[in-house]
Amino acid sequence: MQQIVSFFMTLISFFCGIFGVPYYAVGEKLDLDRFELVWADEFDGNAVDESVWGGHYVWHDYEARRGGYWDKKMATVADGKLTIRTRYYPEGLDGGPAGYYSYGMDTRGRFEQTYGYFECRCILPKGNDLWGAFWLYCSGEHDVGNGGSDGAEIDVFESPYWDSRRPNTVSSNVHYDGYEADHKSLGAKKFLVKGDPYSEFNTYGVEWNSEGYTFYINGVKSFSTDFGGASAVPEFLILSVETGGDDGKPSGDILAGVDDSAFVVDYVRAYQYK
Repeated sequence: MQQIVSFFMTLISFFCGIFGVPYYAVGEKLDLDRFELVWADEFDGNAVDESVWGGHYVWHDYEARRGGYWDKKMATVADGKLTIRTRYYPEGLDGGPAGYYSYGMDTRGRFEQTYGYFECRCILPKGNDLWGAFWLYCSGEHDVGNGGSDGAEIDVFESPYWDSRRPNTVSSNVHYDGYEADHKSLGAKKFLVKGDPYSEFNTYGVEWNSEGYTFYINGVKSFSTDFGGASAVPEFLILSVETGGDDGKPSGDILAGVDDSAFVVDYVRAYQYK
């Protein structure tokens, strides 16, 4: 039976990949008994724990990021949840210009790991050309010439599809060799999430080992890949919300029709093989 499921999964992935059609994860269920929990943030405090999270390339009060700005004031913790909001500030924030403000945070230098299973439970943020993401990263991603073995960007999920025909869609991807002429990308693999991921919690995870990456939605396998050869170096974790555009100039009215855009994270967990 497992071979039959795997065969049909391959067919579904092949044809949907060609046409860019999102589909539900229908693979094997995750076996967590193979892992032990080694790190987690359950967001039980009343503020972002700065011994765990720093700003992702946020060195000052604010930093430009694509079509908006990142400012740590946009991230709050309460009632066991992290919330990253996106808002438009006509007068700017912390001395920054007018624009959309959100935030990206990472565990660089605080927690990094090679291989294991990594999972986030969250509600996605609403917005036109706005996406939340949970991803793994390291500086070696910029090194060219060794495939992805010296570091990759591992996008466990991204959610830029709120204003699309299938808003309950997320994507996963792998990148390596930097972001210039040598950049290599698997290409976004799109998957549907049951229910309303903008108001309901779901889990998104990746199992990473020397053979490659296996992605999961709510503990069900969506797909596997060994694109570029698996990263073999420690990587840190990132939570982020980005607005479409460039140099702080948004791609449009990001929050049109949105009362409150919130990326709500219940937990982030990292497991190692037993």
